[in-house]
Amino acid sequence: MTDSTTGSALTWSTVEHYLGEGLGTSYRLSSGDGHPVVSYEIGHGGRDIALFVELGRGQQPPRSPLPAVRIDQVAVDRGLRMARIRTTQVELMRDFHDLLLAIADRIVTKNRSLDRAFSETVDGWSSLLDRPRALSFERRIGLLGELSMLSRLAEKYSWETAVEAWTGPYGEEHDFALLDFDIEVKTTAAERRRHVIHGIEQLQAAPDRPLWFASLRLTRGGAGGRTLAESVHAVREAVAERAPASLARLDAALRSSGWSAEGADDERWTPRDDALVLAAESVPRLTSALLAAATLERISAVRYETDVTGLTPTPGAPVNLAGLRLP
Repeated sequence: MTDSTTGSALTWSTVEHYLGEGLGTSYRLSSGDGHPVVSYEIGHGGRDIALFVELGRGQQPPRSPLPAVRIDQVAVDRGLRMARIRTTQVELMRDFHDLLLAIADRIVTKNRSLDRAFSETVDGWSSLLDRPRALSFERRIGLLGELSMLSRLAEKYSWETAVEAWTGPYGEEHDFALLDFDIEVKTTAAERRRHVIHGIEQLQAAPDRPLWFASLRLTRGGAGGRTLAESVHAVREAVAERAPASLARLDAALRSSGWSAEGADDERWTPRDDALVLAAESVPRLTSALLAAATLERISAVRYETDVTGLTPTPGAPVNLAGLRLP
């Protein structure tokens, strides 16, 4: 399937629809009036996106100084040689989409060569690269996971109890602290349930308080998905209606999480499958017992990844997360 459109008309919501449905397509961005062929491609299966730019005789693709951006040469129909610009980081596709359209715009509307369009775009963005977005990709989907857990806890207990139990934004070791147990929530958009653990204590239960670990997987939801802004709005409305005295605490937790209503937010997500709930001791983890005391004293910070893909859920979880949805 091939469509003709301009870069400005190719919105992320359109691209995300194809990604969410697992469909591939091609959008021609150049007019064909003396311009090189420029097309935006969504790979078959909806797995990736790329920009294709026609190469002239003897022209070679530019070299990318960005580790997450690859540029190579491919042959397409009618013997055309094309430069293909793609990313190795699937989680950065939303930002990469904007980068591709900026490059295409310089080629199509400003008659820049591919080399110049690419270097100008990278140079133009370089001043912004040192200033991270208000919420990184990991923190955005992490907040979505915590809001989902917050909503489920509110169903079992109350909104007042759920908001009071949400301690993660305040720097506590675990995301939720209920009366008799704690919960740590980890969310990923990857195929495997691989999660980043911050510190030795994050998966260590407090004395006489069981710690449960919830692994959530999200996938791009297209038109049927939820944005972070929509989930935040739904939670705030529910708290305002059912536990208005807790609204100020909720807003404080959202601010501490880095949430701002002014941030760009057009990524739509939906759960990929049911959450996996494990007792903390069933999670592959580092503990102080595994490290010699003398060694631990000299280590100021620990960050590692644990993979819980394929593990069997631990029976007796205090909260049923079956059918968990984004609020």
